[in-house]
Amino acid sequence: MLIKFIVCLIAGLGAGLGTGFAGMSAAAVITPMLVTFLGMETYDAVGIALASDVLASAVSAWTYKKNGNLDVKNGLIMMITVLLFTVVGSWVSSLVPSRTMGSFSVFMTMMLGVKFIVRPVMTTKEAMAQVDAKKRTIQSISCGAMIGFICGFIGAGGGMMMLLILTTVMGYELKTAVGTSVFIMAFTALTGSVSHFAIGGAPDWWTLIFCIASTLLFARIAARFANKAKPVTLNRATGVVLVTLGAVILSVNMFT
Repeated sequence: MLIKFIVCLIAGLGAGLGTGFAGMSAAAVITPMLVTFLGMETYDAVGIALASDVLASAVSAWTYKKNGNLDVKNGLIMMITVLLFTVVGSWVSSLVPSRTMGSFSVFMTMMLGVKFIVRPVMTTKEAMAQVDAKKRTIQSISCGAMIGFICGFIGAGGGMMMLLILTTVMGYELKTAVGTSVFIMAFTALTGSVSHFAIGGAPDWWTLIFCIASTLLFARIAARFANKAKPVTLNRATGVVLVTLGAVILSVNMFT
């Protein structure tokens, strides 16, 4: 029980910081930790990771919303599109023999972290407001379709894909991008966790409780810090968190 608690605490620490700072999916951190150090089946570990993501993302999204850093309208449009095309991507993936790009999400996490350190996102809310509403809606649908399909096909990378697209393609200011990302992730994680438990049965309750509590705690701390930080500081902090998490996940995967 003590080992289980320690593993879940460390996993929640990484997942919570990733969620609160960068809208990263908790599954990217928690799943390999549970599989490697607790010997859990991957399917069960993913279900617990997604369940941990629900409250952590929801609380983070609420924190960003209170600070005016959440685009609810376009977030809802993108969320619906992501969910629809995740199903399409999963179906196409079932027709392909090999699961390529297995380490895609880890690599993207590290590269995105380096990008935030070297080239910070300095877009302002004023610049965001100048984008035509119709154009933003079209961007939300098209980018949501691309993100959903890739996530469904590869099975990973949703949070990082959203952050990358929101900041580079759609020109979002970093805080608003993270806030919108965690808002979307809260609903996608809820859908995924319910599906996993409905198909695979009840999870290990103590592991679930430990992971949810730990992820929620550290996600709240990270989100509160992120909303008060200056843009340059937030970019660098986010970059360091992403690079560190990517390196840790890569190291953990080497044991599996």
